Amino acid sequence: MKKMLFQWSELKATFWFVPVIIIILSILLSIGLVYLDGLIDISQDGIARLFLVNSSDSARTILSTISGAMMGVAGTVFSITLVALTLASSQFGPRLIKNFMYVRLNQVVLGSYVSTYLYCLLVLNAVKAGDDYTFIPSISILVAIVAAITNIVLLIVFIHRIATSIQADHVISDISDFISKQVQTLFPEKMGEEKESEANMDISKVISAYSQRISIKCSKSGYLQYIDGENLVEIISKNDSLLDIFHRPGSHLVEGIEIGTLYTTSIWEEEELEKINKQLVIGKTKTSQQDLEYSVHQMVEIAVRALSPGVNDPYTALACIDNLTATMSYLAQAKFPSKYRYDEEGNLRVIADVIDFEGVLDAAFNQIRQFSEGSPAVIIRLMEALITIGGFTNERHKKAVVKHAEMVLNNGKRTIEEENDLQDLIKRSEKILN
Repeated sequence: MKKMLFQWSELKATFWFVPVIIIILSILLSIGLVYLDGLIDISQDGIARLFLVNSSDSARTILSTISGAMMGVAGTVFSITLVALTLASSQFGPRLIKNFMYVRLNQVVLGSYVSTYLYCLLVLNAVKAGDDYTFIPSISILVAIVAAITNIVLLIVFIHRIATSIQADHVISDISDFISKQVQTLFPEKMGEEKESEANMDISKVISAYSQRISIKCSKSGYLQYIDGENLVEIISKNDSLLDIFHRPGSHLVEGIEIGTLYTTSIWEEEELEKINKQLVIGKTKTSQQDLEYSVHQMVEIAVRALSPGVNDPYTALACIDNLTATMSYLAQAKFPSKYRYDEEGNLRVIADVIDFEGVLDAAFNQIRQFSEGSPAVIIRLMEALITIGGFTNERHKKAVVKHAEMVLNNGKRTIEEENDLQDLIKRSEKILN
């Protein structure tokens, strides 16, 4: 079920899905309204005369004008979108293009203009004028006029959205909000004590209870995007076995590589082994559904590009560090999932490759530190960030934060030439290293 939800979420995020749905709805709407016009005889007296068309020539003119205008504006929307994607790719990195494509407003605007064009064509085809029979779909034409007015408003909103979406602060804020929601979804609980049974568990004894080992091979090359843990545990439990998985979402797999070892005492049919592979979604690109590092790397990429000699924009890098600090401060208190997964009866069924606090901290700050040479402001801000994160960590995570603080201090001593700047860094480092 969760696998289907993941696939549905990825489908909704494509640039074509929502426009296609809107187009289909517009076709159905045009058929329904034309049919309604044929059933209802609307009087042209009173206020209806002000809004409803009573001339076939006027009907054709209105529908032709709207349909032609919609296609012209749709071309403009395409052009604006491509320009925005080009700017985003060059300024923030090609991996951030996905974020712009996922914006629902962009998809709705594109679908709205194309669907209005098709709607007007279909209604225009229904207009009949002759000596024996005249049919003017007045309600359908009124809806077309309302749709045209709505699209004008949408165009204004779209231009405003595009103008703000390519601003660095706005992009950083959007990614930060997404990361915040993601970490709260993946790590909803605060840090607690590790189960004593898990802390003292001797895995070798658990494995020795199984007489057979089966190597699980990857079925195709690509990035591991999603693991349906619930179904996987159910399949392993049904056959009273234990699966040790060597990779986690975000890892790149090669066809034929060993992705895990199955420990069992029973005989597994080939079809049953294939079910294990089916619980792993492998695609051509990384996704953020279960891969926190992917989202963090997006923020890091903006900071690294800002620190490159060609851009030299330390303020953008500082903003990225500030937002990553908030994320890491939350994760310092979060309870990371155990790598041991049990069935309903409490039997160990899956040993997963899980991410830990130190791994996320490395992903967040390693590259920024490496590219910060020659920028004292960024180096000092990195130290301040680690001091803030250190205030939220317990003894279990403190060692990782201290390690990063030492690396930042060493980087500053090696690259900061101004003595006062270096002393500022050393003074701040004393808050976490002493």
